[in-house]
Amino acid sequence: MEVAILTVGDEVLAGDTENTNATWLAGRLTAAGASVARILTVPDDRDLIAETVREWSDRFDAVVVTGGLGGTHDDVTADAIADAFDRDLVVAPAVREDVIETVATYRERNPDLVEAHDLDIDVDAWAALPEGSRPLVNPEGLCPGCVLGDVYAFPGVPAEMRALFELVAGEFGGDALSTTLYTPQPEGSMVEALAGVRERFDVTVGSYPSSGDRNRLKITAEDEATVDAAAAWLHERIDVVEENHD
Repeated sequence: MEVAILTVGDEVLAGDTENTNATWLAGRLTAAGASVARILTVPDDRDLIAETVREWSDRFDAVVVTGGLGGTHDDVTADAIADAFDRDLVVAPAVREDVIETVATYRERNPDLVEAHDLDIDVDAWAALPEGSRPLVNPEGLCPGCVLGDVYAFPGVPAEMRALFELVAGEFGGDALSTTLYTPQPEGSMVEALAGVRERFDVTVGSYPSSGDRNRLKITAEDEATVDAAAAWLHERIDVVEENHD
């Protein structure tokens, strides 16, 4: 299963917000056996988001979009996903009711803030999702997520994104397996060994230098026997001090 991750937000591109969502999602998807084929961050640009979602939906098995959902002026992700599939935005009764309940709970818990700032929420703006999508009611916040075809959309707030991902985590998977080797050898001394393992086995091998005393080699394939055979072959040719099955 090939998955692409699209993170949305001017604040991410400006460096004001660290893109922890993409890293977390990539780790969870890889652990499930899926292959993350793309990670891209784009601004709050409705046309660009729609264009990317449309292209990636055709190209990959699933597209995960995070950020830009909600009812403020720069929240354009729901509109963009609707545009990508030629849909309108609609408000499902269950989603609207959840937004109303979330606002009511916030008012009860924060009466001074509500009074001081004259809090007034446009419920429909926060509850609107692309027509025909499957709503994902948010257990951690105000804004719902949704699934439309092979596109999964989550809010950008990390706690909310993670909570909604857990609702659909079982829908991601694949046959990719991997193991990680740790070695004190410098990367330049392993060029021949890494080329050799790729020639002899149907694997991908990532080499990740570290500023510490160990470098990391990650071997990935679609069956355990191939991963184990490639790892054993490398054990004979480089100095492996530790091995972890991912």
